[in-house]
Amino acid sequence: MTGATGALGRLVLRRLIDLVPAGRIVAVARDPGRATGLDALGVAVRQGDYDEPAGLAAAFAGAGRLLLISSPELDDARRAAQHRNAIEAAAKAGVGRIAYTSFLGAERTPGAHQETEAAIRDSGLAYTFLRNPFYTDAFVHPGLRAAAETGELTGGTGGRGLNTASRADLADAAAAVLTGDGHDGRAYDLTGPLWTFPELAAVLQEHFGTPIQHREEPPPGAMGYLHGLVRAGLLERRSEDLPRLLGRPATTLREAVAAALA
Repeated sequence: MTGATGALGRLVLRRLIDLVPAGRIVAVARDPGRATGLDALGVAVRQGDYDEPAGLAAAFAGAGRLLLISSPELDDARRAAQHRNAIEAAAKAGVGRIAYTSFLGAERTPGAHQETEAAIRDSGLAYTFLRNPFYTDAFVHPGLRAAAETGELTGGTGGRGLNTASRADLADAAAAVLTGDGHDGRAYDLTGPLWTFPELAAVLQEHFGTPIQHREEPPPGAMGYLHGLVRAGLLERRSEDLPRLLGRPATTLREAVAAALA
């Protein structure tokens, strides 16, 4: 798997070690020095950089299945090029199947994820697309403690629903696809239970045992843009693919709050 030292990658590794012998797992990292401790668990660590195709082919050698975690690169064109490097390297290395962490709606939204899905299809490799939503963790985090202090939770979502999923659930789903069968040619739309900011305020009030009101006020910067997408109803698309892959219900808002504030 690529992206082994990232937040999602580390969670996938943790789950994989529960499911298969560690000696069957290869963690690919741009900087293997950040993968400390994995060798002690029996996981092989190899250097691989999305910008260096030759090195990627060596890193992927012998892999039956590959989890291609999307690049964190923000420039869309460069990101797509990096993914093409990885796909070409996987084909050269004879990888059996690619599972790619795409994004919800990639099939109808032009950009790096759509281009990457097309490149994987064109490669002739068996594939599975994991179309992840926005992480619940971006909204539900320890910073919500401030709501207990002020008695107020602000948000600019207009009360519309969010179909986010926890990073941990998405990691478990990826591990299930990597270790299971019957996923070839599938594209999974992964969403958690729909929730709203007024509901979040109510859950926080219950958690802290102090009155917390929701007030409509868009946040500044990038989060303001994201809240605008929610307000337009663009995060309300739902699918049951995530609980099916997990074999259990996806993490609820109440569970996410409890974990974030533990």
